[in-house]
Amino acid sequence: MNNIKTMFLLVTLSLILVWAGAAFGGKQGMTMALIFAAGMNFFAYWFSDKIVLRMYGAKQVTESEAPELYGIVRSLAQKAGMPMPKVYIMDADQPNAFATGRNPEHAAVAVTTGITRILSRDELAGVIGHELAHIKHRDILISTIAATIAAAISYLAQMAQWAAIFGRRGDDDEGGSPIAALAMMIVGPIAALLIQMAISRSREYAADEGGARLAGNPRFLSNALRKLHMASQQIPMHANPATSHMFIVNPLTGGGLLKLFSTHPPIEERVARLESLSL
Repeated sequence: MNNIKTMFLLVTLSLILVWAGAAFGGKQGMTMALIFAAGMNFFAYWFSDKIVLRMYGAKQVTESEAPELYGIVRSLAQKAGMPMPKVYIMDADQPNAFATGRNPEHAAVAVTTGITRILSRDELAGVIGHELAHIKHRDILISTIAATIAAAISYLAQMAQWAAIFGRRGDDDEGGSPIAALAMMIVGPIAALLIQMAISRSREYAADEGGARLAGNPRFLSNALRKLHMASQQIPMHANPATSHMFIVNPLTGGGLLKLFSTHPPIEERVARLESLSL
């Protein structure tokens, strides 16, 4: 169901892009925005792993340096039929973890020093299983596609705003409606962001289920999520909002309407889904 939901959301996002392109500059405007956004996200897809690991000061470790962590990653990767990813540790008190890499052959799993202090071996296995599921499901690619389309829509909206300021608007053979262009400037970027966040939340549910199956017991991960969520509320982390979606629990806090723009589902719902699984 999560895969079906993701596909539906991606199709909806694509339709918004088509509508936005037609509203502002027809096919030419849509093509320009898509090419521009694809260029930016192509760079991010190929180099984001190195950028984000460096951003958080993550250091690659060997089996002799972190035998338990390395052993868990290797065991679960073999169980999943995946190549062994590189293993990194970040010097941060907040317990958290993320996976990165453009495909299973170029992947890395990173955990904070805080997570190794508060989780049992079984709970840590649940977390590592979640991150390996992200890699196996190619969620980095899915996120990049969603980000590309959302960025193209936002770029079109900015083009429309500048065109309105200077009293010009790009037209092709089919032209575009001024009313539709105005609606696109206001509604389009917000709708695109909401859908992009919904895709991220959907992939978290899928990774939770995949991680639970790899670890062998859904309660390993559900117990870990409870601990991680509680600790994330008490221990601040200097995380970049642009990368917060990568972590297993959101390193940033927010409530109210911000939940609509959250990259992560509520912990209570994730835990309930996990504990309803029968493996």
